[in-house]
Amino acid sequence: MPEAPFQYHMLIFNADGTVLQSNPDAGDPHTSDSNGMGAWVTKGDRIIGKFVEVTADRATHAFASRGDIAFNIQISGDAFSGTGSAKFYDAHGALTGGPIPFTLSGTRIRAK
Repeated sequence: MPEAPFQYHMLIFNADGTVLQSNPDAGDPHTSDSNGMGAWVTKGDRIIGKFVEVTADRATHAFASRGDIAFNIQISGDAFSGTGSAKFYDAHGALTGGPIPFTLSGTRIRAK
Protein backbone atom coordinates (compact mmCIF):
# COMPACT_ATOMS: atom_id res chain seq x y z
CA MET A 1 0.00 0.00 0.00
CA PRO A 2 2.48 2.64 -1.18
CA GLU A 3 0.20 5.59 -0.36
CA ALA A 4 -0.20 4.55 3.30
CA PRO A 5 1.85 6.27 6.03
CA PHE A 6 3.84 3.01 6.25
CA GLN A 7 3.65 1.26 2.89
CA TYR A 8 4.42 -2.33 3.94
CA HIS A 9 1.50 -4.39 5.23
CA MET A 10 0.80 -8.07 5.80
CA LEU A 11 -2.63 -9.42 4.83
CA ILE A 12 -3.86 -12.89 5.77
CA PHE A 13 -6.90 -14.17 3.89
CA ASN A 14 -8.50 -17.01 5.85
CA ALA A 15 -10.65 -19.66 4.14
CA ASP A 16 -13.66 -18.67 6.29
CA GLY A 17 -13.80 -15.22 4.62
CA THR A 18 -12.00 -13.27 7.32
CA VAL A 19 -8.96 -11.09 6.66
CA LEU A 20 -6.30 -9.91 9.10
CA GLN A 21 -4.03 -6.94 8.37
CA SER A 22 -0.91 -5.81 10.17
CA ASN A 23 1.74 -3.16 9.63
CA PRO A 24 4.40 -1.62 11.86
CA ASP A 25 3.06 0.92 14.31
CA ALA A 26 5.65 3.50 13.18
CA GLY A 27 3.70 4.78 10.17
CA ASP A 28 1.97 7.67 11.93
CA PRO A 29 3.73 9.68 14.67
CA HIS A 30 0.40 10.84 16.17
CA THR A 31 -1.76 7.70 16.25
CA SER A 32 -1.29 3.96 16.51
CA ASP A 33 -2.80 1.91 13.68
CA SER A 34 -1.04 -1.40 13.41
CA ASN A 35 -3.82 -4.02 13.05
CA GLY A 36 -7.06 -4.45 11.16
CA MET A 37 -9.68 -7.20 10.94
CA GLY A 38 -12.38 -7.72 8.38
CA ALA A 39 -13.99 -9.89 5.72
CA TRP A 40 -13.56 -10.82 2.05
CA VAL A 41 -15.50 -12.56 -0.73
CA THR A 42 -14.68 -13.62 -4.28
CA LYS A 43 -16.50 -11.95 -7.17
CA GLY A 44 -15.42 -13.65 -10.38
CA ASP A 45 -11.65 -13.30 -10.62
CA ARG A 46 -11.50 -10.57 -7.97
CA ILE A 47 -11.43 -10.41 -4.19
CA ILE A 48 -13.61 -7.72 -2.62
CA GLY A 49 -13.26 -6.95 1.07
CA LYS A 50 -12.94 -4.54 3.93
CA PHE A 51 -11.04 -4.38 7.18
CA VAL A 52 -11.44 -2.04 10.14
CA GLU A 53 -8.65 -0.60 12.25
CA VAL A 54 -9.07 1.41 15.42
CA THR A 55 -6.49 4.07 16.25
CA ALA A 56 -5.50 5.66 19.55
CA ASP A 57 -3.85 9.01 20.21
CA ARG A 58 -0.24 8.34 21.20
CA ALA A 59 -0.14 11.21 23.72
CA THR A 60 -3.47 10.68 25.52
CA HIS A 61 -4.11 6.99 24.71
CA ALA A 62 -7.70 7.97 23.88
CA PHE A 63 -9.70 6.74 20.89
CA ALA A 64 -8.66 8.67 17.78
CA SER A 65 -10.58 7.10 14.89
CA ARG A 66 -12.05 4.07 13.22
CA GLY A 67 -10.70 3.38 9.76
CA ASP A 68 -12.81 1.44 7.25
CA ILE A 69 -10.50 0.22 4.49
CA ALA A 70 -12.17 -1.32 1.44
CA PHE A 71 -10.22 -3.14 -1.27
CA ASN A 72 -10.72 -4.76 -4.66
CA ILE A 73 -7.85 -6.95 -5.85
CA GLN A 74 -7.10 -9.38 -8.64
CA ILE A 75 -4.98 -12.49 -8.09
CA SER A 76 -2.48 -13.64 -10.70
CA GLY A 77 -0.64 -16.77 -9.57
CA ASP A 78 1.14 -15.82 -6.34
CA ALA A 79 0.79 -12.06 -6.93
CA PHE A 80 -2.06 -9.62 -6.48
CA SER A 81 -2.77 -6.01 -7.36
CA GLY A 82 -5.70 -3.69 -7.00
CA THR A 83 -7.17 -0.57 -5.50
CA GLY A 84 -8.75 0.50 -2.27
CA SER A 85 -10.33 3.37 -0.41
CA ALA A 86 -10.02 4.40 3.23
CA LYS A 87 -12.58 6.34 5.27
CA PHE A 88 -12.10 7.49 8.85
CA TYR A 89 -14.74 8.14 11.50
CA ASP A 90 -14.83 9.71 14.96
CA ALA A 91 -16.25 8.04 18.09
CA HIS A 92 -19.77 9.11 17.10
CA GLY A 93 -19.55 7.67 13.58
CA ALA A 94 -19.11 11.00 11.77
CA LEU A 95 -16.82 10.90 8.73
CA THR A 96 -13.58 12.75 9.51
CA GLY A 97 -11.40 11.76 6.55
CA GLY A 98 -11.69 10.27 3.10
CA PRO A 99 -12.44 8.60 0.97
CA ILE A 100 -8.70 8.29 0.37
CA PRO A 101 -7.84 6.14 -2.67
CA PHE A 102 -4.79 3.86 -2.68
CA THR A 103 -3.22 0.99 -4.60
CA LEU A 104 -2.19 -2.46 -3.44
CA SER A 105 0.28 -4.97 -4.77
CA GLY A 106 1.84 -7.98 -3.15
CA THR A 107 3.11 -11.52 -3.27
CA ARG A 108 1.90 -14.63 -1.50
CA ILE A 109 4.14 -15.99 1.24
CA ARG A 110 4.44 -19.78 1.25
CA ALA A 111 5.85 -22.13 3.86
CA LYS A 112 8.54 -24.38 2.43
